[in-house]
Amino acid sequence: MENDTGDTLPFEKMVADHMDAGFLENIADMIRQDKNHFSLIPFLISDQRQRVRIGAVALVETFLPGHRPEISGLIPQIALALKGPDAAARADAAYMLSVIGDPGAIPYLKEALSDGHMAVRESAAEAIRDLLGGGKPLNLK
Repeated sequence: MENDTGDTLPFEKMVADHMDAGFLENIADMIRQDKNHFSLIPFLISDQRQRVRIGAVALVETFLPGHRPEISGLIPQIALALKGPDAAARADAAYMLSVIGDPGAIPYLKEALSDGHMAVRESAAEAIRDLLGGGKPLNLK
């Protein structure tokens, strides 16, 4: 999340830094106390640090069973990460959309099929297959 000047907001950066330091359970506890903090998930999946993105996916996996509507409501914000500057974050965002399991993510994932990085295209194609219930691989040539 950014403020009007494009700078990362201090709270979101602090949470990402804590995730990078391994405090996943603390962040999950914070979200349990205030579900408004689900809004951190799109910010975390776009972080350049792999550990932060892995933690973001773990948060989705943790909260999805009891909070599917709230998590699905984040799809448009998570999809913004598909257009971010970091290819690994774009691929992980596609994976996260697959984990959420909501077919509403498919239009965003279809756009990612034309990404300049093969890993992003592959992740988006796999996510689409998963959301459609499996099937044969998509042709990415």
